[in-house]
Amino acid sequence: MTLASDHIEADDMRTRIVVTAEKLFRELGYQKTTVADIAKVLRMSPANVYRFFDSKKSIISAVAQRLMGEVDEAVAVLITEHSPASQRLRVLLSTIHLMNAERYVGDAKLHEMVAIAMEESWDVCMAHMERIVVAIGTVIADGVTAGEFDAPDVGVAAHCVCTAMMRFFHPQMIAQCAQKPGPTIDQMIDFVLAGLAPRR
Repeated sequence: MTLASDHIEADDMRTRIVVTAEKLFRELGYQKTTVADIAKVLRMSPANVYRFFDSKKSIISAVAQRLMGEVDEAVAVLITEHSPASQRLRVLLSTIHLMNAERYVGDAKLHEMVAIAMEESWDVCMAHMERIVVAIGTVIADGVTAGEFDAPDVGVAAHCVCTAMMRFFHPQMIAQCAQKPGPTIDQMIDFVLAGLAPRR
């Protein structure tokens, strides 16, 4: 019989491995970090790491999930705020951009890890984007109910907003477009809100 304490210890060890891996990915780069490096920092054998993760790929998936999960948690709080939908949507879109920019821009090694995560852990990335679209849709639906927005198909509207914001959401695009001409994030959000506003 498996005890609850065993599950807690296993979860704790998985978390320690993921936190250590993220730290090493930032310091050494994903390509140069080995499972042996992670094990050494944790003072355990590589075989012990493999008890919790079957490959380095599964570790990067967990690191990506952790980073994206922090954004998901912030978004979940923001959509429940008691403020006009247009204000909540502005804060929501700005926050997603700022959190992604803080994590991935200006850090070449972490940027490399994100690029690999998007190739190797696509399911994790897709699940995250789906949660973002649902969150945006929740705020749009509130705005429709309050008469702030005109969106006959909330699902389509949420996907359109997410697509319009991709330059400010996608880690690689944030980095690549940072010095290129284009609208500011505030200008883009103004454009999105104007597109959702009721027709006169």
